[in-house]
Amino acid sequence: MIRTFLRVVLLPDRTRVFGDSRFRPFVQAALLGYGLVLAIGISSGYVQRESPDGWWPLLFGIVLGTFALVPYTPLGAWRLATAGLFAMRLLFTQEPAILGDWQWCWYLPVLVAVGLLYGGRVVFVVAVITTGAVYLVGAMGNLDYFPPTLLFLNLFLLVAYAFGARGRAEQRFHEERDAKAALVERARIAREMHDVVAHHMSMVAVRCETAPYRIAGLPEAGLKEFAELGDAARAAIADMQGLLGVLRSADQQPDHAPQPGLADITALAPQASVTGADVPPAVGLTAYRVVQEALTNANRHAPGSTVSVVVSVVDGALEVFVRNTAGGPSLGGGGGHGLVGMRERVAVHGGSVTAEPTPDGGFAVRARIPLGER
Repeated sequence: MIRTFLRVVLLPDRTRVFGDSRFRPFVQAALLGYGLVLAIGISSGYVQRESPDGWWPLLFGIVLGTFALVPYTPLGAWRLATAGLFAMRLLFTQEPAILGDWQWCWYLPVLVAVGLLYGGRVVFVVAVITTGAVYLVGAMGNLDYFPPTLLFLNLFLLVAYAFGARGRAEQRFHEERDAKAALVERARIAREMHDVVAHHMSMVAVRCETAPYRIAGLPEAGLKEFAELGDAARAAIADMQGLLGVLRSADQQPDHAPQPGLADITALAPQASVTGADVPPAVGLTAYRVVQEALTNANRHAPGSTVSVVVSVVDGALEVFVRNTAGGPSLGGGGGHGLVGMRERVAVHGGSVTAEPTPDGGFAVRARIPLGER
């Protein structure tokens, strides 16, 4: 609790409203506009009702500064606003209530922002400090306004916290679901990559074992070396099979079918233009899965659309381009896990994936898979 108290009143706060959202500039502009209107209203009200002794810039700065801080540090904004309560009380000598009309519009949104964005401990400490501050401000004038003011402030804080807690719970649920989906996809990638690697290792073992029959006159040391290489290849295959058993769930049966490659893409999309280049089997498998997932997404989210598929070698990399035109209403489902899986697969080869809407209302997926040394 001491750590929470220090966080509320003293430590730097790095909470960002809307994070990296594209709406963040608009939110900042709206808050500044709202703060500017309030700052003008509160400072002009002070000049009209109180003796114009030159303190209005302080009120203007407190109010505008509060809303300028909200996007970067809501706790910092609350600190400034809470300290500003005392300045308001000292300068608004003709105001009987603890908070006037304009001041409610200034302080309450900041308190609500804290309730929406922070956890229970922080909100509790904020409520306690706010209660103390409001009591002291009331004691400087008329304490009759303390109970209703405190009731409304804490009621709004509690309601905001309830909404914020629900939103945070949903966010955690989605994050955990996405993390689980990524793990499942990685296990699937590992199982498929096992088949590709196991094929190569089997070839190494067979060539080592048949070397004495294919190459005449091998010295004794060479025969021993080939035998040891063959044993190492078979041991590697056994180890990979053991690892595969860990990645496979208890009710999942081994898939003995060969893994698909570039030549199988036309079975998915007969209109596809696919290069005839000789690429590593693992790269061909990744390209096939990217096309498969992109076609699934097109059928799901743009039913009836026209889809084009081009797989080509460009500057030392296999480039997979799948584009669909605008289609009918989305059938829903998916949850975006397919794109996560594409990126996981392509990242295995050090490549990249871009997926974005097109100007004509369609969608395009472009994967670039480095071929490396072949």
